Order: sequence, then C-alpha cells, then structure tokens
Amino acid sequence: MREIIVVGAGAAGLFAAGTLLEQGCKNVTLMEQMDAPGKKLAITGKGRCNLTNNCDLETFLKNIRTNPRFLYSAASALPPAAVMDLFEHKLGVPLKTERGRRVFPVSDAAGDIVQALVRRAKDAKMLRGKAVELLIEDGEGSPRAAGVRLEDGRAIAADAVLVATGGVSYPVTGSTGIGYKLARQAGHTVVPPQPSLVSLVAKDAATCRRMAGLSLRNVGLTLLQDGKAVYNELGEMLFTHFGLSGPMVLSASAYIGDMAKHKYTVSIDLKPALDAEKLDARLQRDFAELANRDTANALDKLLPASLRPVMLERWGADPQRKANQITKAERRRLGELTKDFRIEIKNRGDLDHAVITSGGVAVKEVDPKTMQSKKLPGLYFAGEVLDVDGYTGGYNLQVAWCTAFAAAVAMSKGE
Repeated sequence: MREIIVVGAGAAGLFAAGTLLEQGCKNVTLMEQMDAPGKKLAITGKGRCNLTNNCDLETFLKNIRTNPRFLYSAASALPPAAVMDLFEHKLGVPLKTERGRRVFPVSDAAGDIVQALVRRAKDAKMLRGKAVELLIEDGEGSPRAAGVRLEDGRAIAADAVLVATGGVSYPVTGSTGIGYKLARQAGHTVVPPQPSLVSLVAKDAATCRRMAGLSLRNVGLTLLQDGKAVYNELGEMLFTHFGLSGPMVLSASAYIGDMAKHKYTVSIDLKPALDAEKLDARLQRDFAELANRDTANALDKLLPASLRPVMLERWGADPQRKANQITKAERRRLGELTKDFRIEIKNRGDLDHAVITSGGVAVKEVDPKTMQSKKLPGLYFAGEVLDVDGYTGGYNLQVAWCTAFAAAVAMSKGE
C-alpha cells in the first residue's frame, strides 16, 4: 500500500489529497504548518473566491503569463469546465459566472470552497507540522524521495512526496517559501520569486493618501508604458494610502516590466460611458444647475467627495468664481482630466501583499504530464510553487487545480 505525503494544505494540496483518495489511495498524509487548512484560499477574491474562469483551454492558456505551454497537458485533463462540474455536482457548491467569465460560489463565501475541499479530503491523515527537509534514499544507486523531516525532528516516510506549499506572497497565511528550499535540496533550479498581481505604489503617494479608501466602480483603467497603452480594462479600482489597488490594478501590475528602464503611468477614465461631447453636455447641465455655487463646489454631481479637491487642483480653475463663469476652455480642460486622470507609478507593492508569486521551481525540470521532478523520482510539485502564473480572473486557482490533479493521478498510479 503506497504511502503519500502532501506538503501544504492550501488550494493545490487540498485538491491533490481529495483526488488521491478518489483514485483509491488509502494512506494519504496532508501536512500543514498553519492551525487550519486553506488560509490563503479563504481570503482570495476579497473573501469571495474566484475559483476558475469559465473559458475554453485556448483562452485559459492565453491568460497564463509564465510558461503556458507547460500547462497544456494538465489543463487538457482538467479544464475549467471539469472544475466547475466537480464543485457544483460532486461537492455541492452552486456557482455563478460574472463579468470577465470569473466564476464564484453563489454564496460569495470563499469558506464554502475551503469547506468543500476539506470534506473531500476528510479521509486523509491531517498532520500539523512544518516540513524542512526531504528524506532521500539510494534505491539501487538511484536516489528517490522517501519522505520528509519536520521542524521538530520527526521523520515521516513515504513512497512519494507532493510539494504544494505555495509561493512567498501573503506569508501570514503560511506561504513562507519552504517549498523552494525542498526543491533546491533535490537539485532544482528556483526562478527568483517576484510579486505579481499586486497593488501599485504612486510617485505622488500623498495625493493618493487624500483619497485613500475611495473605491471607483465602472471606470476605465489604462496602463501606459513610456506613453504607450499596454493594458486596458473596465471595472473596479481603489485608492490606498500609498497608491492604487483593486481588481483592475492587480491585473495591470502583471503587465509591468523593468521599472528601471520604463516609465509607467495609470490613466483613469472616470466616465467611460460618456464620450467627450456627451461629457461636455453633462458638465454644461451640472454647471447650469449649480450656477450660483463657487467653482470649488461645482463638481458635487460629477465626482466622489474625496476626489473633488484633487481634481480642482489639477484643473486649476479659480475655486471662488461662480460655476456660471466657467469658460468653454476650462470646461473642456475638466472634461479631458475626467477622461484621463493620471497617476504616475513608482513601484510595485511588496511580496507580503501580492496576490501571487511569479517565479518558483523551473518547469523545464518537471514532467508536465505528471508534475514529477526530473531531478528526483518520487518528488512532485503542484500550484504556486511552480514557475507558472496567470492574470487575475480565476486563472491562478485553475493552475492549482489542474497541476494538483495531474500530480495526484500520477502518484496514485506510481508513475
């Protein structure tokens, strides 16, 4: 009877453990250093859990930033449709598809996804502990993974070990990078981890701080690299005390390259439903209705309260003049700022607050069909620990599911 250890009870680890049990494996140990499984999964999607994307295989692969070809086999075996079917019809979690084909539980509760995965893996042996070293045995002169040693000194033997420890983003949830240490012990190359899908730090953080907490919905966001648009989307964003965050900003961050070589600017269209002509007509109506108010109070109908003083400063109009004295040229200037409100970017946010980690175990050293190490037989990898990452929209959790599935099926067969 094969003994299998899954290191890490996050998205990939829980999914792998459940799949191993379904494949008939009886002796599955699920190891987790935190006090409960699925800590990071429980906070994904602002606590709603965007668990996959309702798209076909080709679209999924197009939304993988790093090493998409590596996922072809695994994603073919478990595409998004299969993941949705599993959660809805086998695990009893009703799902819904929202803008951008993003898939969420109907309950909008990430905890429902965590609980479903925990139930599916309930027959695995849960072991609290931190794996710090691989046990490697020389089987007839050929080294192979034979278990793990825990931080407290315990040695747990196994026929196969799956490393599903995540990256190094949000370390408070257990993503401490221990998987990279285990991979290096087995001789693997680890691509240096970088924050991906992260908030952005503004050069003028003080201005953003004045608007901190302001959430903008249904606005347009364009990321400019040296003045050229490299990303554009319509949706939601947020001002923070240091810059910008929210779904569109996280997506945009994935398109930022070498900040030492390029200048990056975010352009916000505050009224994307109105073209320049319709916006000007709207401004004329607003100013006519507020004719006797000072210009300082003439933006009440146009913009949220915390944004108004910032816009007024950029606009440069005399705040004490009456709204009915605003000139056509001034009105046109306000319209241009409304359609192109710019924030220069200084840097990405840090790994402590990144949604995912870019980098990890080099995929050229991993079998794409089985997720088994090409360096050490009996060692497997799944999820964020691998050098594979995608854009926002459920793609990264789909990576976790399909790589975990491929590894579990292979492990159950002894491949």
